[in-house]
Amino acid sequence: QVQLVESGGGLVQPGGSLRLSCVVSGSALRLFTMGWYRQAPGTERELVARITSDGITNYVDAVKGRFTISRDNAKNTVSLQMNSLIPRDTAVYYCNKVPYAGGTWGQGTQVTVSS
Repeated sequence: QVQLVESGGGLVQPGGSLRLSCVVSGSALRLFTMGWYRQAPGTERELVARITSDGITNYVDAVKGRFTISRDNAKNTVSLQMNSLIPRDTAVYYCNKVPYAGGTWGQGTQVTVSS
């Protein structure tokens, strides 16, 4: 069974940066397109960035130019570098396969952008 463990969140001021990490176990990460999703209070979970097995990346417009997704298949990790953070980035961030096809979610990592 796939397990996903996210980390790296925290409280940061607007304009600051954070780097999120996701460790994947129980599955061969290299085979899948992976993504970072986020869910703010009262909203649905949304995909914000994804990376294919051969490293092609895509981002939603809201984070384009500020976030960078990367992967290390040897370490079974997926990362999200977040720069120039704004309050609207406040959410719980999760990693998972893209497209999401059922199965477990990790506990997520809380990102709060506030002065």
